[in-house]
Parts: sequence; structure tokens; C-alpha cells
Amino acid sequence: MYDVEKGYQMAKDFYAQYGVDVDKAIEIADRVPISMHCWQGDDVKGFDQDGPLTGGIQTTGNYPGKATTPEQLMADIEKVVSLVPGTMKLNLHACYAIFEDGEHVDRDKLEPKHFKKWVDFAKAHNMGIDFNPTFFSHPMVKDNLTLSSPDETVRAFWVEHGKRCLKIAEYFANETGEPCVMNIWIPDGYKDIPADRLTPRERFKKSLDEILSVPYDKSKVFVTLESKVFGIGLESYTVGSSEFCMNYVANNGITPLMDNGHYHPTELVSDKISSMLLFNEKLALHITRGVRWDSDHVVIFDDETKEIAKEIVRANALDRVFIATDYFDASINRISAWVTGVRSVEKALLYALLEPNKKMKELQNNADFTSLMVMHEELKTMPFGDVWAEYLKETNTPADYLAEAKKYEKEVLENRQ
Repeated sequence: MYDVEKGYQMAKDFYAQYGVDVDKAIEIADRVPISMHCWQGDDVKGFDQDGPLTGGIQTTGNYPGKATTPEQLMADIEKVVSLVPGTMKLNLHACYAIFEDGEHVDRDKLEPKHFKKWVDFAKAHNMGIDFNPTFFSHPMVKDNLTLSSPDETVRAFWVEHGKRCLKIAEYFANETGEPCVMNIWIPDGYKDIPADRLTPRERFKKSLDEILSVPYDKSKVFVTLESKVFGIGLESYTVGSSEFCMNYVANNGITPLMDNGHYHPTELVSDKISSMLLFNEKLALHITRGVRWDSDHVVIFDDETKEIAKEIVRANALDRVFIATDYFDASINRISAWVTGVRSVEKALLYALLEPNKKMKELQNNADFTSLMVMHEELKTMPFGDVWAEYLKETNTPADYLAEAKKYEKEVLENRQ
């Protein structure tokens, strides 16, 4: 049987050769909050409407056990939280409002009370809450437009939704005692070449200005704006482009959010982080895995996930970057998918904290690129797995999460209709 403690002691000796304090790395990694998205559990369906997914969002697969009620989704989240170490936040979309029997209001009438059960759940699990207005999958998305719509009735509906969400975000922060990141992303755009690119962006800017005219405590709520290069059905033009969002953020004192699936496949978010940190007090990330497009595959412990974590650690910016997960896969066990993605982000952060960054920077500054390359390669075969096993042991987190997920599937998920 594998001796975790013995393996860990050997790993500490290996890393000590590079001047790395492994115990300290684990301690730091454990404190970094990861905002875990709720929508892996129900394929981004939510509870406020029965229509199809829109906005270029697609889920593939029909694996049994999808959550269809708030109680089921909360139970699934509770199971996931038991299978991941570290500090968790809960990331909600507005479409996950919970109504009492016989009650229903549209998105422009949402109030904090419609999220009280989520607050109670978060408090019970010592979690903060992040939030997202839901500008998709709704009858008021007209011609693929929301905040940039030329129809004033449509635009006003979504502006009011954004204003309502801002107050709900403040409610979350006040109730949980943790800052709330409220992210704005819209799916607005055109399938084919537009005749006018400027005016939709003028309307989007006007809408954002109106939403942000609502007073809120900026020490408790961090409004973020997320861009996207294109979406399904929006291939030719996206209103909320990277250039629009970066300029709006810079001129309005809010926070940029980068989703590593929302750029051209040859662009790397890891390469953008250092530039963004130079000009923004805070930065938010949605960590996903795009396969040739923004497919939102389950995050794995791959090169880009590791590079994103390395850039945050190297910049000494763990207290400046809001880290959230964003993926959904309906083709496999959803609990396992959830846990795999969150653990991969946590692995990447711990992996980054175990690098001798000071020494590596010295090699770069001294133009000793031969030694730097060798060190990069040697670090890849260091006994990281032994450190990860110790971290799980210290936090009483099951190492074999697949067995736990399969057991939960047999006992709970297979019994859902």
C-alpha cells in the first residue's frame, strides 16, 4: 500500500534542493478561493424557464442524473464540495432563482428573496457567492440581441435585469461576508456580416452605463465585464468584443474578466495576465477548456491551465485575481466532471507554488537561458503527485473521487426521473 507520508517526505527533500518550502506552498494553495460554477450540474438550464439554450451555448450528451430541482442541484454541489480540498465559493447565474410554490417573476423583477435559499446553503458550507446576470435562454432575447438591441423595450428589460442583479450581488456580499464578483457577459452579435458595427456597441455602452448608475458598495461587489471572439450563430460579429470590453473597463473603474475559451485558438490567456495586472487593480478569470472553439470542455491538468496558474503566482497576484471555473459536460458523470475540473485548477495552483520562481527569474535576467530551459524540464518530473496526495490527506479529502462519484451515481443519480 502506498505510504503517503513517506512519499511526501521524499518529495520535500527533492523540492528543497530548489529552495522550495512545500509545507508553505500547501498552506497558500489551501487559502486561494475557487469560485465553482453551479451550471455543470444541470447543463446550464436553471429554474426560471423551460425554453432551449440560446446565446451560442451548447451542451452535448444526455448522461443520466441531471439535476432538475434546486434540492437536487444543492445535493450535487454538496457532494462535489466534499470531494475537493481548499476554499470554495459558489458561482450562480440569475436563472437559478428559487421561487416559492405558485410564485414566479421575470428576470427584470428579481429580488434578493429569490436567492435566500442559496444564501442559506452557502452559509451552511462556509462559502461566499459570485453572481452572473443571465442574458440568454429567454424570450426577450430578440434577434440574438439583449443590451444592444435596437428595440427599446428589449433593451430596457435587460438593463433592469442588470440593475436588479447588482443589488442581489450586494445582498450576497452582505449576507456571506465575502466580496461578490458580478460578471456581465452578453451573447449579442450577428451570424453574417453586419452593415453597422458601431451602433450596437453604442447601445451596449449606454446599457452598461445605466446598469452601473445604481449605487453599490464597490468594496463588496466587483463588477466584471467579459468579452468573446464569437459564438455559434454569431460568427461574424460580437458586440462585446475584447477591444470593447477592455476599453469600457479601463474608462469605468470596473474589473476585466477573461475566459480562456473566448479568444482565437492561437491566443493564450496565460500570456495576457501580466499585461492586464499592470493596468488593473483586480483581474477575474473563467477557467475552461476550449477544443477548437469555446466548447467548455471539462478543465484538465493541461499546459494552459498550469501556465495560467504560474502567471498568477509569478506576479504575486493571488490576492488580486478572482479565479472561477466555467465548463459543462453532459456526456459523462456530472459529479466526476465537476470534481475533475475544480481539482485540476487547484493542482495547477499548487504546482505553480512549487516552482523556484525567484531562481528562475534570476536565470532569465542573467540571460542564462540554457540553465532556465533545463530547470523548466527538470521541474516537470518532480514528485508533484506525492505533494498533492499529502494535501488531500491533510484536508481529509478522498483520493479516489471516481469511486465516490460512482457510488453517488448508483445511490442517488440513477434514481432521478
